[in-house]
Amino acid sequence: MLGGLVRRYGQFDAAEDAVQEALLAASIQWPREGLPDNPKAWLTSIASRRLIDEFRSENSRRRREAEVTQGETTTPDIPDRDDTLDLLFLCAHPALSGPSQLALTLRAVGGLTTGEIAQAFLVPESTMAQRISRAKQLIRRSGRGFESPPEAERGERLRVVRQVLYLIFNEGYTASGGPALQRAELTAEAIRLARMLHNLLPDDAETTGLLALMLLTDARTTARTDPDGNLVPLDRQDRAQWSKEQITEGVSLVSASLGRGKLGPYQIQAAIAALHDEAPSDAETDWPQILALYEVLEKISPGPVVTLNRAVAVARAQGPLAGLAVLADLDGDARMDGNHRVEAVRAHLLERAGFRAEAQAAFVRAAKLTASAPERRYLEGKALTLLEQ
Repeated sequence: MLGGLVRRYGQFDAAEDAVQEALLAASIQWPREGLPDNPKAWLTSIASRRLIDEFRSENSRRRREAEVTQGETTTPDIPDRDDTLDLLFLCAHPALSGPSQLALTLRAVGGLTTGEIAQAFLVPESTMAQRISRAKQLIRRSGRGFESPPEAERGERLRVVRQVLYLIFNEGYTASGGPALQRAELTAEAIRLARMLHNLLPDDAETTGLLALMLLTDARTTARTDPDGNLVPLDRQDRAQWSKEQITEGVSLVSASLGRGKLGPYQIQAAIAALHDEAPSDAETDWPQILALYEVLEKISPGPVVTLNRAVAVARAQGPLAGLAVLADLDGDARMDGNHRVEAVRAHLLERAGFRAEAQAAFVRAAKLTASAPERRYLEGKALTLLEQ
């Protein structure tokens, strides 16, 4: 809907405001009056009228008013197309910095809140709000339309689009906060868009790797929680519940992508996910191979989250004390301040090493840091179990 309005009227920030007002109107009217025959047309009509009213109210836009509102008295035609990928490429605008491109697309396309985006970027919410606001203003001032990016810009914009889809998927797979561990609507949308992108660029190895990673990770969804919604860690999951269809497709895709062009981080992560998914049990997982892949990943795409995951792989392949030594590299890393996963991994490794009191304290610290109710219950339960032993 947002993509269609931006295509028709321009004015990205005004179009986003109009979409929000239309959704608010729907949330009030539809429960009372019932669902309209064509919800998308209803929403687009309301949003269009909101935009036209705004154009008419500003004297500085008289010329644009004449162009846009000429004869605009009925519900606009709703094209039978999906503008979401075009909107993704628009948000990956070269006038924006990399972080601003990501933040704007997560907000406009992914539907994530400013707080969720801030947590994904490991920055304060106020900083993220300013970043998104400036991004909208820059796109408006640039005057660039909704057309496809020129050839010289496509590679960089594609990189941003892939990263945005990856972040949307991650927020859906493990929600940063709230009562549920997962947000299925976000993972489904990320996979849908990744399929569209793969169909558009079937020979792009990293796009193929990204889709494979999503499928191989999402294959475990059913087994990640028990009937009461409580978190089930990977090593305790019932692998019979994993989606064989998604695993088969994901393995096929990652196999096709490897060795085709420059090796990228999504292909490596997909290969790691495939090793997990193809192992008959946790004990039979090829941890040395997973560790080797994480070492490659850290070389080509370093970051604190990769280091955190490598610490887990080191612990499984070489022992918990070796994993704790890697984890120590993140101590004092400001990017991970307030991130519960560092303390959660520390707690698990301390428990495996036999340091029960230290592990119990780390589980308590991790539980206090997470905004996810299922994760908090799991971490508190681990801490209580250790306290009672």
